[in-house]
Formats: sequence, C-alpha cells, structure tokens
Amino acid sequence: MTARFTGRTVLVTGAGSGIGRGIALAFAREGARVAVAGRTAEPLKETVALIEAAGGEAVALTADITRSQDVRRLVQDTVARFGGLDVAVNNVGVLTTPAPVADLSEDDWRSGLDTNLTGTWLSMKHEITHMRAHGGGAIVNVASNLGAHSRRPNLGAYAAAKAAVSVLTRNAALDHIADGVRINAVSPGPVDTPMSTRPGESAADKAGRMGREVPAGRAGSVDEIAAAVLYLASPEAAFTVGADLVLDGGITA
Repeated sequence: MTARFTGRTVLVTGAGSGIGRGIALAFAREGARVAVAGRTAEPLKETVALIEAAGGEAVALTADITRSQDVRRLVQDTVARFGGLDVAVNNVGVLTTPAPVADLSEDDWRSGLDTNLTGTWLSMKHEITHMRAHGGGAIVNVASNLGAHSRRPNLGAYAAAKAAVSVLTRNAALDHIADGVRINAVSPGPVDTPMSTRPGESAADKAGRMGREVPAGRAGSVDEIAAAVLYLASPEAAFTVGADLVLDGGITA
C-alpha cells in the first residue's frame, strides 16, 4: 500500500472484471477508498474481496449507467458511504456484434450507444454535479484506440461511440475546468482481457496475433492501463486537461 490517494474516494464503473477491476485495485493499493460499480453484484463483491484482502477499503454498488436515476443514486451512495467523491473513472463499455454498417441491427446500434456513450455522459453529468459543488475533482473516461484514433472493418458502431467519448471528454474538460473538475481520457488498444480475445482463440494464438498486429509485439496489461489512469487522476497531472492518452503499443503511432 502506498499513499498517493490516501484519504480520497474513488468511484470506478465497470469494476467487476478486466480493466475496471485492475483500476479499482490500483487505486486501493495507493490508499483510496473505492466504490466499485456495475450491473451485477457477484463480480463486484469479488473485486471488493480482493481489495480488502490487500488491506484496502471498498464497497460494491450495483447500477445501470444507462439510467440517470441509477447513476444519481450511485454517486449519492458513494458519498454517503465514504463522505465524498474525489475521483471517478468511467470504464463501462460493450462491444456489440461486429457487422458492416449497412448490416448493423438497430438494437445493437442503440445498445452500443446507450452503454458506451450515453452511459459515459450520464456518469459525468452526475459526478460533475457533485464535484463542482464540493471543491472539484478528477474524472478519467475509458475510450478506445478504435474511434478517434483508428478504425477497423465491422466495428463502426463501437468506433463511433468511442470516438464520441473522446470528443465528449475534451468538451467536458473545457466546460468544467473552471469548476475545479479536471477531465481526461485514456484510449487503450488490445489489452490482455477476454474482450480482446477472438471466439475460439487460444492463448498461444492470441499471443501470436498480437505479435503480428501490435508494433510493441504484445497486448497491453491491465496494470499498464491502470497506471495511466492513476497518473491522470493524480496531483502530478494537475495541468493535464482534456487529454486523450492512447495506450496501444504503437498501433496508431
């Protein structure tokens, strides 16, 4: 345990697995009290158990970030449990069924936008509302290297939503830096989580594909993404406003 975020309260959405869980654990290791949020209780409880086993403090809060009332309650419950909200990491994302733009189902289009974009907006809306009334804070949104930075066939819905997250982040940063709320984003490329594994792909097959597709020769680690998020949320990044930090091993260099 270290002390960079001691005494600070951090809310992480999508914290039941993968990048979100890694971010929550990283904040806890640096002294933060962490509210871990998502739709399903059991994975969140597992994240809390991991944090507590390492000597940290956390609470699991279920919420659907596509519903404004859920996000409002999520912020309220975080504040009620820990006495404030200093940092928020909006990490929820979903990859809908890949398809060419003309063949996308309307349901997939709407669900992708609802989760990836509207959910991020609603999260910021309620987080900022609290933060600007209580001395400010820091927000980090998780976008993607697919979108504003690169495109791939059959992923138009995901890329469009994540590109919008990048732009929304920068606009929100301009809107609210005068309120004391500092907002940035990270845009990961392939990370060593199930989301970057193709159906039926073995670990060896995935490693070989990453070696061919990523200039750095591998997928990123969850800890590498978490380290970037913690930097953007930290006092060391006090002059960093509206950045979108790409972490993709050189894919979009």
